[in-house]
Amino acid sequence: MSATDHVVYVVDDDSSSRQSLEFLIRASGSTVHAFASAKEFLRFPRPELPACLVLDVRMPGLTGLQLQEELARLGVRVPIIFITGHGDIPMTVQAMKGGAVEFLTKPFREAEMLRAIAQAIERDWIAHCERLEMADLRRRYARLTPRETEVMASVVTGLLNKQVAAELGAAEKTIKAHRGRVMQKMEATSLADLVRMAEKLRVGASGN
Repeated sequence: MSATDHVVYVVDDDSSSRQSLEFLIRASGSTVHAFASAKEFLRFPRPELPACLVLDVRMPGLTGLQLQEELARLGVRVPIIFITGHGDIPMTVQAMKGGAVEFLTKPFREAEMLRAIAQAIERDWIAHCERLEMADLRRRYARLTPRETEVMASVVTGLLNKQVAAELGAAEKTIKAHRGRVMQKMEATSLADLVRMAEKLRVGASGN
């Protein structure tokens, strides 16, 4: 990935540590935005790109762990790499339970930090692609008429056209036409493809 494909955020109240991290991450080829406080980070308009957050644990105001909790409350999903000069086991456990990718104690090796960032970006890249795919699937599904959603829900359970027709009280040729439009609107290349889409959308026999 190029620097424009992802972004690394750094939140650390220690100016020398923050600047060193900013230099290291930028030199590795990543776009980086650094902040002196959690509140600064929360106010920053973050683009919809794969990202990770390098976050100091102990800061005045909102601490790193409190920011992690706030991001979870806001539904912001970004992999977090915690850094601290005063790490302890309970703090590490709390951070990891909250979904942190890594917990590094200062002074850490540059290679160790860059490896953690690479892993975090890869993880968020996968999640980012999955979110885009789901948004596209929901867009396609929203194009279906109420009748077509009923037909899709029945078809993906393995019923034949005549069985769907009997279930929905319609002519078989009508169901066949609806099924064709469902395949077209959902951009499904096969029944198996449609079934996979239905599973992701959690579309079942009830049509929900």
